[in-house]
This record gives sequence, C-alpha cells and structure tokens, in this order.
Amino acid sequence: MRARYGMVHGRFQPFHTGHLHYTLEALKRSEHLIIGLTNPDLSETQSEAADTQRHTPEANPFTFFERQRMIRAALVEVAVEPSRVSIVPFPIHAPERWAYYCPKETVQFIRVFSEWGQEKVARLQAAGWQVEVLDPGATKRESGSAVRRGLIQGQGWEQLVPRSVGAVLKQIGAPERLARYAPS
Repeated sequence: MRARYGMVHGRFQPFHTGHLHYTLEALKRSEHLIIGLTNPDLSETQSEAADTQRHTPEANPFTFFERQRMIRAALVEVAVEPSRVSIVPFPIHAPERWAYYCPKETVQFIRVFSEWGQEKVARLQAAGWQVEVLDPGATKRESGSAVRRGLIQGQGWEQLVPRSVGAVLKQIGAPERLARYAPS
C-alpha cells in the first residue's frame, strides 16, 4: 500500500547516486513525495553530537536553491513526473516547525547508516511521525563527503553523482568553489 505523502530528507550536499536511490525507493511507496532539505541555510545550522561535522561550512557548500536544482535535474534524468514531487526546507532541529513543511500523515522514509540516522528515527517517532526505514542493514556506498573530497581534489567525483547533477555542479562552479577547502 502506498502512502498518500512520503518524505525523504537530508542535506544532499550534493545530491549523489545513493540519494537518488533513496528518493526513488520512497517514491515507489508514495503517491506524492516531499523532499526535505535540511540545513536550508547556514544561519540555522546546528552542531549535532551524533554527527559532529554536519554543521560546518565545508560540509554545506551548496545553497538550498543549488541543491534543489540538482535534485530536479536528477529526477528529470530518470523520468520522474515533476507533479509527484515537492522540494521544501526541512529544519531538522526544529520539530515544532515540521508540520509546516509536510502534512502530519506523511510517512517519513529514512535510511540508517549511522548514529545520526538512528537519532533522526527516534526524534521523528517521538514527535508522532510514522517512520519507515528503507534498506535496513544496508551499508553506505556513496557519501556527500566523498563527492566533496573529489571536487576538492579535482577527480573521482563524477561517478558518484547522476550525470545531470554533475552538469549542475559544473554550471555552478562547484569544483572551483570547493578548491578553497584544499589543504595548503
């Protein structure tokens, strides 16, 4: 049975092939999928004991708008009907605001690869949201940090993102922008 509304969320810094798989799996289980972008802007980013690097500027180089462009491009590339998806900010540290971004009957789809993933499941459930863990026990194959590292080094990142996301990253000057984080 498909949920009327499903949601995936993450920083998507940048949107890589693992994120695309996660999104498509949730879309199969939803009539309409809401994609929530956490850390929508750096002014609201907070440190997190379960993931001590997720709040740093280096871990959040792309704006909400840029990440939205990446996601839309990836979904077009795999022929997802745009009317089946909404992309919204999702302030992960403000549970009192979550209902402003998705209906309360939304099923929260999550992949758990870390203590932070387990923490998000607990927080969502404590706030009364239905949570479904996708691919339980799977291991993480791609990561945003690996893509960012490849962008900084100037190699090894293109195979980790959908082709359309690679094009967006080049259009917005991501390789040059992230080069500033290269060790001197």
